[in-house]
Amino acid sequence: MKFELKWLAWEITRRCNLHCVHCRSSSELEVKAHPDFSTAEAYRIIDDIASFAKPVVVLSGGEPLLREDVFDIASYGTKKGLRMCLATNGTLVTQEVCDNIKASGIKMVSLSLDGSTAEIHDNFRQQPGAFEGTVGAAKLFKENGIDFLINSSFTKRNQDDIPNVFRLAKELGATAWYMFMIVPTGRGEDILEELISPEDYEAILDWHYEMEKREKDILVRPTCAPHYYRVRLQKAKEQGEKVEIRSLKFSTGGSKGCLAGQLIVLIDVDGNVLPCSYFPVSAGNIKDKSLKEIWEQSPLFKELRNWDAYKGKCGSCEYIRVCGGCRARAYAVSGDYMAEEPYCSYLPRKLKGDSHEE
Repeated sequence: MKFELKWLAWEITRRCNLHCVHCRSSSELEVKAHPDFSTAEAYRIIDDIASFAKPVVVLSGGEPLLREDVFDIASYGTKKGLRMCLATNGTLVTQEVCDNIKASGIKMVSLSLDGSTAEIHDNFRQQPGAFEGTVGAAKLFKENGIDFLINSSFTKRNQDDIPNVFRLAKELGATAWYMFMIVPTGRGEDILEELISPEDYEAILDWHYEMEKREKDILVRPTCAPHYYRVRLQKAKEQGEKVEIRSLKFSTGGSKGCLAGQLIVLIDVDGNVLPCSYFPVSAGNIKDKSLKEIWEQSPLFKELRNWDAYKGKCGSCEYIRVCGGCRARAYAVSGDYMAEEPYCSYLPRKLKGDSHEE
């Protein structure tokens, strides 16, 4: 099976103006230990990317707007034929930023919105005024004709607000809303006790399924929730719809829930190539090898692509090819990225003594 790089997140800085509970970039020690690379190095990396693939490239961080050359980087990527995007918390967005976004060829901006009120969002972001900044950015994007999507991260502290955040995302005019189920990494390792329980997780995915069936005005997807695709199959069967696992194709361009190291990667500020934004294991460094070599030859990526090697419930599950479990969450909880998804409550048929296949 061919694995084509479709989506690349690029951490161009770890500097940030917020101190979010789930993010490693909020630590001053992290920033000092991992300084920004030069503009020239950014151009070299873009050349490397464009030499073998044309993925969507998301300039991320930290807060990428803290780099004075962020729009130079975006413009260079655009000239190389890459679809350049920007991920921001929104608090630094001004009219000048909007003008530069349009001039540099950035196609999409993602905003972070983790609560439907200032009280909830600012608590999550640990910064008074963060909510006002994000909502203000959305309004500016709308006024300037800039397409934007909204990413919303959830833990126990804000899970009850999920439907309200979704409604606000629609009201603000987002083209898509992505519901992120937190993966503990970086500072997030300290919030294991805040992670949504497997039972609530399942109920939220059920809610999302019913909501998605009705929703026509905005693209919606749960993110870092690969077992949602198992839920989709189960719900379709319950409602008398015939859906074969092998025929499923999703908006990400693949047929599997967890796409880490299979369709997506992250390049961190040090040049390490990671399976995704939440998976702190390096497959190689672009200072030592080309991205093409890492993508095609890395032992880590080859292992992640071998579904027969998955362990525990995931390895026995009839939904392995559409779900696979979150590899980053497995690693964060057990130290073994091939272990079973720790926040999935489903018991595979094989383990129940039922060998019937979908």
